[in-house]
Amino acid sequence: MFKRRRPGLRTALVATAVTAATATGAASAVAAPAADPVVAPTFHLYGVHKQTHELWEWYSRGPLLFTDGPYGSDTDDHSDLADLITVDNDSDWNGGGKADGNWTLYKNGRLDFSGWVGGQWRGPKNVGRGWDIYRTVLSPGTLGGAKEADLIGLDRAGVLWSYLGYSDGRLTTRMRVGGGWGQYTELAGQGDLTGDGRADITARDKAGVLWLYKGTGDYKAPFAGRTKIGGGWNAYDRLLSLGDIDVDGKVDLLARKTTGELLRYSGTGNAARPFTAPVQIKGIHMKEYNLL
Repeated sequence: MFKRRRPGLRTALVATAVTAATATGAASAVAAPAADPVVAPTFHLYGVHKQTHELWEWYSRGPLLFTDGPYGSDTDDHSDLADLITVDNDSDWNGGGKADGNWTLYKNGRLDFSGWVGGQWRGPKNVGRGWDIYRTVLSPGTLGGAKEADLIGLDRAGVLWSYLGYSDGRLTTRMRVGGGWGQYTELAGQGDLTGDGRADITARDKAGVLWLYKGTGDYKAPFAGRTKIGGGWNAYDRLLSLGDIDVDGKVDLLARKTTGELLRYSGTGNAARPFTAPVQIKGIHMKEYNLL
């Protein structure tokens, strides 16, 4: 079971795979579309070592990433982890722009939640099973303008689904975003890439072209039509977002080469050109890790 190590981990969303709990007694997951840009959050990077199965964490200090070593004891085995989704619910329990919760997804389809609820850290608690129907699960942030982060899942038939999150960790019943997403081999995004205060995502197709899906602020239709970012992204075997890791107020993208080098694409906040040229993160080699 995933163990919380640092108070910096904060809260977020939740779920049950095809159904979710009702919203009785919870803050509303639906809100008016966000109009103003928000502080870009910063999240940590996690990876499970392919040989030892230890869970490692890296955190940013300026342009670099650092680690204090693996979680737990030498006997901890995290080979059952499929993903670790940290989110910023803007709860202000440990300051804005930091992760205040996490959803731990296991390969057997179980989803657990831990986070700040009512001023106290709670969890882990099981919030659903059957999540192995999705080949990709991530939180882009809030899809409808509420403080709580939401969740999206891409199923094996190529259909994208969304769940709206509540402050106590529950999710609404899933909503169909649309089909045809099976053409993408990687989805990434955690925050606002375009400077309009809405959560965006990127998607890489099988030809190696990266596309931008701008957030609309409407949870019923959360993404606008795609725009092309550029080609050549098949050079990477993993794309993911940790929010604003270079601490310039704009959301960035990380890309791992098949040889293990990790590169940062710093965000510009401009939809026409969302990233600057890549910069390799020194002292980091990720070939031996399954990045979460």
